[in-house]
Amino acid sequence: MMESGVPVCNSCGEQVGVNANGELFVACHECNFSICKACVDLEIKEGRKLCLRCGAPYDENSLDDAEVKVSGNRSTMAAHLSDPQEVGLHARHVSSVSTVDSELNDESGNPIWKNRVESWKDKKNKKKKTASKAEIKAEKDDQVPSEQQMEEKLSADAAQPLSAIIPIPSTKLTPYRAVIIMRLIILSLFFHYRITHPVDSAFGLWLTSVICEIWFAFSWVLDQFPKWSPINRETFIDRLSARFEREGEPSQLAAVDFFVSTVDPLKEPPLITANTVLSILAVDYPVDKVSCYLSDDGAAMLTFESLVETSEFARKWVPFCKKFAIEPRAPEFYFAQKIDYLKDKVQPSFVKERRAMKRDYEEFKVRINGLVAKAQKTPEEGWTMQDGTSWPGNNTRDHPGMIQVFLGHTGNHDIEGNELPRLVYVSREKRPGYQHHKKAGAENALVRVSAVLTNAPYILNLDCDHYVNNSKAVREAMCFLMDPQVGRDLCYVQFPQRFDGIDRSDRYANRNTVFFDVNMKGLDGLQGPVYVGTGCVFNRQALYGYGPSSMPSLPKSSSSSCSWCGCCSCCCPSKKTPKDPSDVYRDAKREELDAAIFNLREIDNYDEHERSMLISQMSFEKTFGLSSVFIESTLMENGGVPESVNPAALINEAIHVIGCGYEEKTAWGKEIGWIYGSVTEDILTGFKMHCRGWRSIYCMPVRPAFKGSAPINLSDRLHQVLRWALGSVEIFLSRHCPLWYGFAGGRLKWLQRLAYTNTIVYPFTSLPLIAYCTIPAVCLLTGKFIIPTLSNLASTLFLGLFMSIIVTSVLELRWSGISIEDWWRNEQFWVIGGVSAHLFAVFQGFLKMLAGVDTNFTVTSKAADDGEFGELYIVKWTTVLIPPTTLIIINLVGVVAGFSDALNKGYEAWGPLFGKVFFAFWVILHLYPFLKGLMGRQNRTPTIVVLWSVLLASVFSLVWVRINPFVGKAANSSLSQGCISIDC
Repeated sequence: MMESGVPVCNSCGEQVGVNANGELFVACHECNFSICKACVDLEIKEGRKLCLRCGAPYDENSLDDAEVKVSGNRSTMAAHLSDPQEVGLHARHVSSVSTVDSELNDESGNPIWKNRVESWKDKKNKKKKTASKAEIKAEKDDQVPSEQQMEEKLSADAAQPLSAIIPIPSTKLTPYRAVIIMRLIILSLFFHYRITHPVDSAFGLWLTSVICEIWFAFSWVLDQFPKWSPINRETFIDRLSARFEREGEPSQLAAVDFFVSTVDPLKEPPLITANTVLSILAVDYPVDKVSCYLSDDGAAMLTFESLVETSEFARKWVPFCKKFAIEPRAPEFYFAQKIDYLKDKVQPSFVKERRAMKRDYEEFKVRINGLVAKAQKTPEEGWTMQDGTSWPGNNTRDHPGMIQVFLGHTGNHDIEGNELPRLVYVSREKRPGYQHHKKAGAENALVRVSAVLTNAPYILNLDCDHYVNNSKAVREAMCFLMDPQVGRDLCYVQFPQRFDGIDRSDRYANRNTVFFDVNMKGLDGLQGPVYVGTGCVFNRQALYGYGPSSMPSLPKSSSSSCSWCGCCSCCCPSKKTPKDPSDVYRDAKREELDAAIFNLREIDNYDEHERSMLISQMSFEKTFGLSSVFIESTLMENGGVPESVNPAALINEAIHVIGCGYEEKTAWGKEIGWIYGSVTEDILTGFKMHCRGWRSIYCMPVRPAFKGSAPINLSDRLHQVLRWALGSVEIFLSRHCPLWYGFAGGRLKWLQRLAYTNTIVYPFTSLPLIAYCTIPAVCLLTGKFIIPTLSNLASTLFLGLFMSIIVTSVLELRWSGISIEDWWRNEQFWVIGGVSAHLFAVFQGFLKMLAGVDTNFTVTSKAADDGEFGELYIVKWTTVLIPPTTLIIINLVGVVAGFSDALNKGYEAWGPLFGKVFFAFWVILHLYPFLKGLMGRQNRTPTIVVLWSVLLASVFSLVWVRINPFVGKAANSSLSQGCISIDC
């Protein structure tokens, strides 16, 4: 039943084997792609000398010297199963599994592995000969049928890759990299000048400014270098269909479980959640491959009743969407589109059916709104269901687990009699005294429920306000996940977040365009984008804490390779005697978390008692919990549940796995599933997967895959950013900090680690940033400055630094395609968030992690406004607004004081004033959107008018007092002599 953990060749299916030194044979030291020497020799012989995965060239010298041996380690129970295609193997590593060595050679003394490769080559040659004979015969035929030509074309499409990497043109990328290097050099010279030229008259200000500038340079390095190798990707959905959806055959596309999570229906409107669910049920994917799980973590009867109404309306909505191929398939947003909905529509019945569907949807909205209005006041005795029984979730903190299956093959069909995707309501058990871990705990409960009920190999999670905007989004992800070359070590496919309802100028950078269109493309060229919490398709096996099956478990001598060349054997030769191959693999199993190979066909043949004993022996219960049904599902790499199983028994088991005590003394939230320990569980979860050696991919289809809503109000936006920054501080203070976690395996790339470091360090930039924004006001009020009188060389240096910053940004805009307005909004909100939300997150994080004090900031609405984007102008007072408000006031006062001082001192003071005022205006310009949000509409008077009116009035008042036209010159001089002793 067992086999050793020797990797299998991705080309021929045989074991990779070991080289003459007894070490595991590795052809490519860049990505450790599993391929045997015979296949490598065949690739080189045919002129393909590059790695099939990463494209790095093979080291032909090391390949020529290598003598491949086979590592047996076959178990006696599986020795008769020699063909890997006939053995249902599933790679997992368990330290307690023991193996027995077998003979390496056959009776003639030849390696068994080589004989198998030769037989495989013979079969391949025979197939080629047969194909060539068929071609000759076809040429002799008078005419080839068109059906046969079409079939050959489809088979050719199926053999092609499902995706392609589109590199950024070198004409755009090379200058960008050159400017980055040049900017580093200029920064070095700049800091040399700043440190060697202190300002003695303002030493404190000078020292503070230098420390801040050094930190800003460090932050820029963390943010810049992960963008060194950005890439774009392209998918081929037609090839996916040609390969997995052949006409007349059942679809071979992998199943997908959708997760939607919600908590409070009064804060997360049920109508928005219903639109998300409807867009999932209508997705362009085989209905028997789609299941939608809605997690109601607030156990609200309103959410349950809304889902009942949604499932009923879906019987009409889903066939309408698929019949007319409409986009998007969320009815609220489809009917709200201001476009020509008749474009590309040719069915005469479309207008009539669309009108009827819009009327049905409006009636559906009225029913949902009626439920919401009814739920505004909770009855004293609690909610009661239609059958008269009390709602189990009346006490949101103490209630049993609830599961209800609405649609699917056992539920209602649509109005045309077709099957609908499965829709499942889930509310996990809540009891006092248990830690439930908020959203991460709810997602882990959905992982277990879905594994028991449907067990799809892939999981797509969405927030309740993110609907499917592109019905082919799942197919886009499958072009990566189901590609045998790309998907083998792929943990998830992340889609960018796009938003509806944002003001045209995007005042508070809600779209995060720089992050999603620049930073994420850069990470895609490394080990992959970070997980951002929604719009992500997961490989279920990655969530279970396993490592990628394609990554070989290298021995210590080869895994701890040289940091310069990547291979110790070429520049750092070892004098140690090589270990026996069987010892090497036993050591690897003890070191890896994910080390074992199971024959699932053998496991299925065991009775229930033997199966439970086997699972207990492998210590799976300590990892996954006390559920043999769930543990068996984790061993099924391709997913699925047995057809003969009783649905009622599965529901009972699903109720069991969402119990509040199920995760106790297990690895849930520690090593498997969504990781606990931070309010930003998304960053932490993706980081753990990348540390295990998985890769992720960034998918940006032309039509955005998903769209959601974002807070456009200033206070709400700052509190959203505060939550994200607090999560980063929590990770920084935890054991999962990228500065020290995950070095042992060596599977996280250095630039990827740099990117993760940036995600947890950026809140601390608030401390130097608020100090730096205070310095110009202090300089204007005291008459001092942080920079001495500039020489020609220093002026050139400062000019070069500013030019390098501008050119870097311009070139970044050039290769990424974002607009300069998006870039400027991002720069502005970086300062706004840095001096407000990030600052509070740092103090709140330290109080929470070190002192156990959890602080909350209240948001109070002070004004309201109607009309389009009315929420944008609502002023909600919160303590987060105090620091940026203070900075604006002191800088405005500083500007007025600076002009006053210059007027008193004469023309010689105007030169130094220019640098100070420029510095102050840099702060005011970056905080300008904050000032607009703080002032609201002000009776629709533009904020810039108010700002400049106050500023210019102050300046002209000072000038007027200085000129004093109503007083004669003699009187003016006498007044000045009389006041000469007064220090103004």
